Amino acid sequence: MHGCHILNVKNPVFNVSFGIIYSLKLFFMITKISKSLLLSTAMVVVMFSSCGVKDSTISEAITEKAQTTPELAGINASVNNGVVTLTGECKDEAGKAACENAVKNIKGVKSVVNNCTIAPPPPAPAPIVITADDPLTKGVTDAIKDFPGVKSSVKDGIITLTGEIKRADLKKLIMTLNTLKPKKIDNQLTIK
Repeated sequence: MHGCHILNVKNPVFNVSFGIIYSLKLFFMITKISKSLLLSTAMVVVMFSSCGVKDSTISEAITEKAQTTPELAGINASVNNGVVTLTGECKDEAGKAACENAVKNIKGVKSVVNNCTIAPPPPAPAPIVITADDPLTKGVTDAIKDFPGVKSSVKDGIITLTGEIKRADLKKLIMTLNTLKPKKIDNQLTIK
């Protein structure tokens, strides 16, 4: 029975040894569980981070938004990893800003690169051509020769008509004089 006293639970050396071994086993088991949990958490994070909104989904949302946002008409949008690049021509700076604001609020859009240009202003209207007095005087003299009783004068592009004319002839004379491109026709004719 000499060797049996080591297995005796009341032996203090056995209790200390058993406690240390148990504590070490418990420590290693907790460490393994912690590593497993950490690895599982990392896998879940990676899986969900790769499940972001797809570029094609963002493109479809932009197409739908364009139907209700007039500023997006004629604007092209390309999407790469959630970054939207806008190209095309806007009528002004406010339209360009409206395009960007409409797109940046779409789910999944990380940023917007606005490469839209501003349309140049429309050309100024062509100046009104007013015939100079000398050619205008010649044209008026030629036009009124068929209307006896009508007299004319030309000054600063304004034709002044005096005298008498038949009602039926007035419209024809005025139309003929307008083709000469005067500044104004001052009709002081008496209709007979």
